[in-house]
Amino acid sequence: MADGLFAGRYELAELLGSGGMARVHRARDTRMGRTVAVKTLLPTLAGNPDARLRFAREAQAAGALNHPGIVTVHDQDEISDGDTVVPFLVMEYVPGTTLAHLLHKQGQLPPERAVRIVCDVLDALAHAHSHGTVHRDVKPANVMITEEGAVKVADFGIARVLHSGTRQTAAGAPIGTPSYMSPEQINGADVDARSDVYAAGCVLFELLTGRPPFTDGNPLTLMYRHVHAVPPAPSSRDPRVPRELDELVLAALA
Repeated sequence: MADGLFAGRYELAELLGSGGMARVHRARDTRMGRTVAVKTLLPTLAGNPDARLRFAREAQAAGALNHPGIVTVHDQDEISDGDTVVPFLVMEYVPGTTLAHLLHKQGQLPPERAVRIVCDVLDALAHAHSHGTVHRDVKPANVMITEEGAVKVADFGIARVLHSGTRQTAAGAPIGTPSYMSPEQINGADVDARSDVYAAGCVLFELLTGRPPFTDGNPLTLMYRHVHAVPPAPSSRDPRVPRELDELVLAALA
């Protein structure tokens, strides 16, 4: 790093998060004078074509969108780490927490707040859909809640850009998070906006009851249930859930 700057431009600060594929740091963009989030692919995956494709897809999908409810991707580039070339993304820094962390900390949410959050998620997704992009991994971990309470959808890493002329995953290969995947996504079929609506319905179910519609079993069992089982009504898990929300959730999961 020249002069201690990442990619000659970014002052890296604390680690915000790390997973099996990437790590994210808060950073200062010294050229623009703003705080950003820098997401780097783990060096051990830098030679993995699928991982690199996911990074490129996230930049392509989110970078083409401009909506207050979607985390902005500012830039995509690569940096040499010894003999390895590591791709990275520069994104909007969102001070706050994930919806998954909020659920873990507070448990199920009051119905009014749950509906408001999911409506904001759907508004952001509608913008993506209008630009031909399906997220395909809508879940609490990919929804940010800012310190002011605003909602932002993140991580378009497995998004599909419709009408792009290419399939971005192998035919027949299910991709996503089993607890929130639509039946057509599990079956490896072409997906459209309805898959994101299904996932948002699963998220609303979880916000209302504390758990997704299907929870027990391994990933294969969960996927089987999404395809073959009848989703329960949220009020069957918690009688305090209003019946009109049962209808709303079950319509999304239909």
